[in-house]
Amino acid sequence: MKPIVVVGSVNTDMTVKVQRIPAPGETVIGGTFLMAQGGKGANQAVAAARAGGAVAFVGRVGDDVFGEQARENLRQDAIAIGHLATDPESSTGVALIFVDDTGENSIAVASGANAGVSVADVDAARDLIATAGVLLMQLEIPLPAVAAAVRIAAAHRVPIILNPAPARSLDAELLQHVGILTPNETEAERLTGIRVHDPDTAAAAARALLRCGIQRVSVTMGARGAYVADETGGAMVPAFAVAAVDATGAGDVFNGALAVALTEEMGLLDAVRFANAAAALSVTRRGAQPSAPRRLEIDDFLRRAC
Repeated sequence: MKPIVVVGSVNTDMTVKVQRIPAPGETVIGGTFLMAQGGKGANQAVAAARAGGAVAFVGRVGDDVFGEQARENLRQDAIAIGHLATDPESSTGVALIFVDDTGENSIAVASGANAGVSVADVDAARDLIATAGVLLMQLEIPLPAVAAAVRIAAAHRVPIILNPAPARSLDAELLQHVGILTPNETEAERLTGIRVHDPDTAAAAARALLRCGIQRVSVTMGARGAYVADETGGAMVPAFAVAAVDATGAGDVFNGALAVALTEEMGLLDAVRFANAAAALSVTRRGAQPSAPRRLEIDDFLRRAC
């Protein structure tokens, strides 16, 4: 199986579980603390590896204890890290996260070494990207590095999954090379100007994105599921009902599992259903990477859901 190559961010997540997320200027007392590995890129890499994919990672960490912990964590999931550089001038990225009793979260990120991921880093991984089964990317690293990876993958006809998170405007030339775009409601609105709040508005946003030249779109909608569209039409793929504990990293788990399903040549709707199942399992647990389920769990969950 060709590898899933993830180009992206690495963070250390520091999460406080609270009854409710503090308002500006407010202190909320009584929470519990969890520190775990995170970063959208690393989260997606771990999710893909646990879902059964062969995964390689391209990115940067700082020359610090958090960077060493991140490396070891990726190694434990058999992720190839030959292109995970160490930046002696920066700290490893850090995310500070509040999670409330409903599982909703609020996150602030100090990018650290992630902000230094460069075109040169991507060029150094050119051969790896050119022979990938899928290139999976997000937007927690500088856009020039994202664009460079997209260009390499497109030149070698490598399928590209772009998770446009955190939300930001994207160049039309970049978007036309994307095989599957996976925005959530907020990100879809940022890209299209259409406020997404139900399947009809998700469909409208998806159609607008397809007109940009993107081949397929999956608008993730949390507990509702995902609206999936291509040139032949669109459909809602429902989510699975679970008792949510922590939604942190659920979108990353979705993307990592989706990449695995597509490398296994599942049809798009089946691939999204597989990704929905992985995401559903993840929200029943705390933390981003710690919550990513393994393949046997996903397959068993899907069997029981039938």
